[in-house]
Amino acid sequence: MADNKTPTKLTIHPLDGRLKDKMVIADFNPKEYAVSKTVPWNPQAAGNFDAPEMQFTAGQGEQLKFDLFFDTYEKGTNVRDKTGKLRELTLIDSETHRPPLLKVTWGGGFSLQCVMESLNIRYTMFTSDGTPVRATCSVGFKEARGFAEQEKTNPRASPDHAKIRAILRGDTLQSIAFEEYDDAAEWRRIADANGIDDPSILEPGLRLLIPPILN
Repeated sequence: MADNKTPTKLTIHPLDGRLKDKMVIADFNPKEYAVSKTVPWNPQAAGNFDAPEMQFTAGQGEQLKFDLFFDTYEKGTNVRDKTGKLRELTLIDSETHRPPLLKVTWGGGFSLQCVMESLNIRYTMFTSDGTPVRATCSVGFKEARGFAEQEKTNPRASPDHAKIRAILRGDTLQSIAFEEYDDAAEWRRIADANGIDDPSILEPGLRLLIPPILN
């Protein structure tokens, strides 16, 4: 017996702003999609050693890319009516003052909370008056989840033991305290442990003792 179940369509679901819940549903599911994730490590000065020590800098979200195909030739309508819905997801929203947060889903096999990072639209077929009726959209997304949500799903280890970390260019004691203790106000604890009198002067490459917080 033939399976008459309707195929699940890939859906892009705006989560906030004026476009909230105005979903973009693919006419045709992509033939493939690519997921990538970078893990940034920064080499530290090695001195007389053959290889540098690697310092982890910050986590990076997953990236998702795929192509969507739209065809309105038989309907005789402008395919921009469909591609325009994707383009709207790249524009600054009047309510949130940024493009919307999104959730990309495809059946039960894939779900990603993200933002649209890139959009490239290629119009490939036109009527005699120049109206586009066929297009391929290459879209790229980057994972976007709030700190509170991540803390629930993957709690950070308690800062109950001392560690050493190297200062990176652009670091401040406040930013380091936030990363290590989840509290920028704890910067003085780090300054006191390292004898730092002027917290505004931090030399990249300098190693800091990050003292524990003991209850």
